[in-house]
Amino acid sequence: MVYIHSGGNVPSHAQNDVAEVESDGSLQRGLSNRHIQLIAIGGAIGTGLFMGSGKTISLTGSSILFVYIIIGAAIFMVLRAMGELLLSNLSYKSFSDFASDILGPGAGFFVGWSYWFMWVVTAVADVIAITGYVKFWWEDVPLFLPALVIIGLLLALNLPSVKNFGEIEFWFAIIKIVAIIGLIIVGGIMVATAFTPENGDTARVANLWEHGGWFPKGAMGFLGAFQIALFAFLGSELVGTTSAETKDPYTTLPKAINAVPVRIILFYVLTLAVILMVTPWTKIVPENSPFVSMFSLAGFGAAASVVNFVVLTSAASSANSGIFSTSRMVYGLAEEGSAPKVFALLSKNGVPRNALFLTSVLLLSSIILLYSGDSVIGAFTLVTTVAAILSIFNWAMILISYISYRKQFPERHAASSYKMPGGVGAAYVTLAFFIAMIIVLALFQDTRIALFAMPGWFIILAIGWATVRRNPNSARLQEKAKLERTQALDIVPPREKDKTL
Repeated sequence: MVYIHSGGNVPSHAQNDVAEVESDGSLQRGLSNRHIQLIAIGGAIGTGLFMGSGKTISLTGSSILFVYIIIGAAIFMVLRAMGELLLSNLSYKSFSDFASDILGPGAGFFVGWSYWFMWVVTAVADVIAITGYVKFWWEDVPLFLPALVIIGLLLALNLPSVKNFGEIEFWFAIIKIVAIIGLIIVGGIMVATAFTPENGDTARVANLWEHGGWFPKGAMGFLGAFQIALFAFLGSELVGTTSAETKDPYTTLPKAINAVPVRIILFYVLTLAVILMVTPWTKIVPENSPFVSMFSLAGFGAAASVVNFVVLTSAASSANSGIFSTSRMVYGLAEEGSAPKVFALLSKNGVPRNALFLTSVLLLSSIILLYSGDSVIGAFTLVTTVAAILSIFNWAMILISYISYRKQFPERHAASSYKMPGGVGAAYVTLAFFIAMIIVLALFQDTRIALFAMPGWFIILAIGWATVRRNPNSARLQEKAKLERTQALDIVPPREKDKTL
């Protein structure tokens, strides 16, 4: 039995009850604070930072720093809204649960399947990228081999227990952190010593504004950077998906979310600022990783291989997150009758094994794309753009759920010890930002195609929801799940009862 507290601070013994959930019939709570903190860091560091930042800088110059600050602030507000909602009822296993509970089962259906699809296409793109990174070292390796190896390896590591997922992400995140800290230290030394390479561009702070000012490409250049920078934040909400398998969610979830602003400043703003100080933005080649370029300037000959290893692990981390999050989302949907019931089955260790197999099979589609010739790059761009649009949809639905929650359950908000700063007003402002981002995506050709194709996905979901709604068994499961979430709020831990007798 899982004991749920309705809000406020949870007694230490009640927290222990939550932490000691048995795996019989429920997801494991096998993720420790160490895992959650590093999962949150890993989710905040995308492959786009290592490989895509060169192109982003070329579009907007030094104003890229403001782009990441603005997007980071919006994502932080989404995470705070999500955190308050998840901790208001620990029977919520993901944000599709509270969307279903607060906005209705139809909303939960759309959110759940959209999040699932977002991670499937992202993981497919990651597997394709991994193959490219492997070919950097072994050019003649068959295209299908790296894809099969990474899919099989991640499946094998995720099947035994959720703790394995936490350990994998822990070490993947460590690699990314070491690479970024190394860049900041090396770049800082180069700036402090006014390092001047053969091209004559002295490393100095003034490089940030001396080459056309902070906005050298004007308003359109500034807006154009958002479409790429958004990709870097995909997966930031993963910390919420892990909440159902966290040993002490009342402590670990707030700590992970509250650290997001510091991580954005460190991993994005400070890192890119150092790169721009060392090399003027006008000299950064869009096709190359600025990480490789800067380490090469410093005389680190193995820079290309080291950065290739870092981005490979970053892509593997993202694919691993995709396998984890999609399996948990399908499990939750199946429990409510919105997916085949076979995906609601758990292994003896509390792992949704069949849902893991589903995602792994779908990832094999990456092999088809790898052999599709010149269309691979186009397909890669298309799927990552689709993933970004779906992320905006899910982030917006989290905010809409929060706004509705404040109207429907004022007593739960009042009892919460982890309230969203700014409340409903901040939620509306953040929601307006995401609407503006959709408009921005429509302004550029390479993202407009995917944006205009997205209504097709929602038409498919509408047909699926109409089918599910007509199924009496699905309707019964949805009512049962909603009743269980409602009843969970009224459960008082036995030790609390003992104290009142």
